[in-house]
Amino acid sequence: MKEFLSNLNKKYVLLKRSWSPQQNLFYGFLTYVLGGFILLSLPWLQKESAPLLDHLFIATSAVSTTGLVTVSVFDTYNIGGQLVVMILFQLGGIGYLTFTTFMILSTTRRITHWHRNLLKSEFTLPVTIKIKDFLKSLILFTLVMEVLGTILFLVAFMQEGKSFSEAIWISIFHSISAFCTAGFSLFNSGFTEYADNSFINFIISFLAIGGSLGFIVVTDFILWFKKKSHKLSFTTKIIFIGFLLLLSFGFGFFYFLEPAVADLQGKERFLAAFFQSMTAMTTVGFNTVDFGSFVLPMLLVTTFLMYIGASPSGTAGGMKITTLTAVFSIMKSRIRGSKKITFLGKTIPFERLYIATSSFIFYTTIIFFGTFLLTFSESFEFEKILFEVASALGTVGLSTGITGGLSSVGKSVIILLMFIGRLGVLTFGLAIWSKTITNEEREVLEEDIAV
Repeated sequence: MKEFLSNLNKKYVLLKRSWSPQQNLFYGFLTYVLGGFILLSLPWLQKESAPLLDHLFIATSAVSTTGLVTVSVFDTYNIGGQLVVMILFQLGGIGYLTFTTFMILSTTRRITHWHRNLLKSEFTLPVTIKIKDFLKSLILFTLVMEVLGTILFLVAFMQEGKSFSEAIWISIFHSISAFCTAGFSLFNSGFTEYADNSFINFIISFLAIGGSLGFIVVTDFILWFKKKSHKLSFTTKIIFIGFLLLLSFGFGFFYFLEPAVADLQGKERFLAAFFQSMTAMTTVGFNTVDFGSFVLPMLLVTTFLMYIGASPSGTAGGMKITTLTAVFSIMKSRIRGSKKITFLGKTIPFERLYIATSSFIFYTTIIFFGTFLLTFSESFEFEKILFEVASALGTVGLSTGITGGLSSVGKSVIILLMFIGRLGVLTFGLAIWSKTITNEEREVLEEDIAV
């Protein structure tokens, strides 16, 4: 039996090594989803029964750190089931094999070529940052932020009158959920009852922004503090500038143009405008105002913010600020008639431009087809369907309230979109359509094309 298991493990290792890095990520996250689905389907982890499709929906939403739900997590699952959901979005937040690779580094101080390729496929890193430094910063920063978030939440919830025994669990759960931008809550109404609580608004924003800015920025700053010779990367500067501009853009629109926010007074209005902009940008998915009551222009603004998302190699979803920057730079350079594509006085490498434009086209195409499919299977207004699709693919978790009312077909489409969003549109495409590389290359004739 021992020999049989050993041979089976060897075959499994060989099989994994025969897959491309993108296929490894695909099957890795799929394993997380299926494992979570099986566990959540167990009756002893439930308070009340739910259809199997809903358990699959919750498992996918957790692994993809989305936060869209078709059933209440608090009402459907007992503390064991809630723990499973929390573990799933923690694993989804830090990435496939990240913790395992960190443990390997901690014991042997070296990782295999296979691990390195896999991590490079999952995390897009600038050349100035090494995999080892990145992983150490990722694990350390995650641990510090989640522990700190738990302590702050514990204080905040106890101030709200909750007992220590009740507050400790919801503090741990929401701290990890906020940092991983998972959007899962044990409150059925989200954080709408805490709309005027500055402390809780600050905690969520602090954790979500920390996770969504990305581990590239964190690693960059850690190296900058440790080594004065280290310069902040071009990527970090783009992320910071883009994030601040888009956050300010969203805040202004929410503050002045959304009646549900503008009707509020003083501090509460400021908090609501900032929080709704922040939650869409960081893709954390919590809300303090009902998005179902938003006017159409503001639903479109929120959809745009969810579409962009935040930073690559972080816990946030979306198309990414760096992708938007690259596409904008191409447009700007083309208008000016410049042969080089530049931003902030720096030339962007063509390889990154190819990736950015491919991601932009593929991401937009998936949103189109996802919306197209749901308009057939669902009877909701078009803007609500588009909002739901953008939220699912961007792994945001915001909703106008239609998630629970989706048909089985609609839920299946959203499940697929959430999975693609967590994997990344290009990684998904390469995992599905990548071909085996051979030494023989077909001769390709060049032909001009008018664009």
